[in-house]
Amino acid sequence: QVRLVESGGGLVQAGDSLRLTCAASEHTFSRRLMGWFRQGPGKEREFVAAISWNGGNTDYSDSVKGRFTISRDNAKNTVYLQMNSLKPEDTAVYYCAAGPYLRSTNSRMFDYWGQGTQVTVSS
Repeated sequence: QVRLVESGGGLVQAGDSLRLTCAASEHTFSRRLMGWFRQGPGKEREFVAAISWNGGNTDYSDSVKGRFTISRDNAKNTVYLQMNSLKPEDTAVYYCAAGPYLRSTNSRMFDYWGQGTQVTVSS
């Protein structure tokens, strides 16, 4: 069982930055694909970013490419999402997820999820 705990959300203004952190409880973290997803008000959950077990592959949604950066520290069982140039449309609950595959942007390929952290961007 993998427990994921997100932190770092908050209320910011457009153009600001935030860094989300996801801490994993399990020692096999270093072998897992990690991803960030988000769900805005009245919207379906959508893919944001993902990183392979060794950090060699990263994927981003078109809406965040160039503004967000996903990274991981396997020694700390932690994955990060650096979010720059935030926009009001980035407002959502952000979820960390873990999966057994090498690479995927599909939420169905992730089998463990955190409880989410709220990010609100005001205009």
